[in-house]
Amino acid sequence: MSELQDLAALIRAETPLLVIETPDESRVLDLFRQSLMHVWRALYRWSVTEGLRRIDMDREDESTIAPDLSATLRDIQAASQRGIYLLLDATPYLGYASYQRAMRDIIQRRDCQPHVIVMVGTKVELPEALEPFAVRFSLRLPDANALLKLVKEEAAGYTRENGGRRVEVDVEAVRQIVRNLQGLSLTDARRIARHLIWRDGALGQDDLPELARLKFELLNKSGHLHYEYDTARFADVGGAQRLKRWVEQRQPAFVQDPPPAGLQPPKGMLLLGVQGCGKSLLAKAVAGGFGVPLVRLDFGTLYDKYQGETEKNLRAALASTEQLAPCVLWIDEIEKALAADGGESDGGLSRRVLGYLLTWMAERTARVFLVATANQVLQLPAELLRKGRFDEIFFVDLPDAATRADIFALHLDRRRLAREHIDLSALAAAADGYSGAEIEQVIVSALYAAHAAGSALDTHLLMQAIHDTRPLSVVMAEQMQALRAWALPRTVPAG
Repeated sequence: MSELQDLAALIRAETPLLVIETPDESRVLDLFRQSLMHVWRALYRWSVTEGLRRIDMDREDESTIAPDLSATLRDIQAASQRGIYLLLDATPYLGYASYQRAMRDIIQRRDCQPHVIVMVGTKVELPEALEPFAVRFSLRLPDANALLKLVKEEAAGYTRENGGRRVEVDVEAVRQIVRNLQGLSLTDARRIARHLIWRDGALGQDDLPELARLKFELLNKSGHLHYEYDTARFADVGGAQRLKRWVEQRQPAFVQDPPPAGLQPPKGMLLLGVQGCGKSLLAKAVAGGFGVPLVRLDFGTLYDKYQGETEKNLRAALASTEQLAPCVLWIDEIEKALAADGGESDGGLSRRVLGYLLTWMAERTARVFLVATANQVLQLPAELLRKGRFDEIFFVDLPDAATRADIFALHLDRRRLAREHIDLSALAAAADGYSGAEIEQVIVSALYAAHAAGSALDTHLLMQAIHDTRPLSVVMAEQMQALRAWALPRTVPAG
């Protein structure tokens, strides 16, 4: 059934109390006006600024009742014919017992017609005495056809207001813009489409990052998500060839809607590995490889001292992420957020959070690719590692000699340092056991030494920095050997 048919059925069933939560009041009014073609009722609108007005039959009468809600409820109860009454932002006044009693009399048809009362507001929290009678009706989000029509309307508006100048349109970009606007209300989608058109009079590929940023800012009201603007390209990551190939093979299935025949969009990966070996960089590179936005979930901000609020925060954050789809969701150091001790230390909170996260991972339909990173595998709950939770578990080990040479070259190029006279092979051999982060710090230390000596960076200074550094593979040798012993037979090497 369509949204209009669902609403008409509720009116025809004489549902006494409807609740609609939305900031888009004009859409609610239009929808109820359209419903009168299926089931006729007198239609009224009330607000504290205008009082009660009749708005059906292509007319809008002057207010006949004072803005006072008490007088309005008395008038509704005394009305001689059935009506639909849209009460806009009325819930703050229902804290009074007399108003609640009047509402219950109307809802329970005490000496009155079978009216339909509709509470409309951005957030409608009913008193406990009224909640059992309420039926909550959710407006459906616009589909692709409605969004395309909206974009065309905004483009036509731009042309009218700019002396006939037409909007420059990239057809493929418009298709992607419409796809990325899905999940938003018409009001929000129109605001973003107008912004994209008016900033340069064009709709093209360069509008897609701006659209992603605007959509994120609109949806991330809780503040638990962080938009990562700098999503690394795979070319910026040394090594990890097997992981790169894995992402490239699945990119069409993830971004195409619908995906190629017989394929399903990939769901996610877990990156285990040694600290400093580029797991965070790889998470960003996965988003760059897919060509979609990257959002990071900050688990630390989810936790709340009040019962049930942490789970509510997680639900809200994941729901916002689904509205940003297609995207990559990154949870960094997930072992610190989910306890593997049975949740006894926090009263079971972490177990409830884990349970909801696992359910979401299994049942979500939105194209949200989850990338979780972890350093301490033994601290991860066994349920998270079960086959099927992630499409693949990759182990990011210390780089081999060829990868270390690539990492030296990448960091030198990033700093625009000449490397023609630097022996990358010798440096790579000397830096055996060094992580990517430690190689970067070797270059930083050598640069300081070169600046102090007033000389250019050379192989000798880099070698000296290597010899003066004790990598984590030496400092934490036992722990790293234990991690490797666990991971190598159980995971797929990223390189």
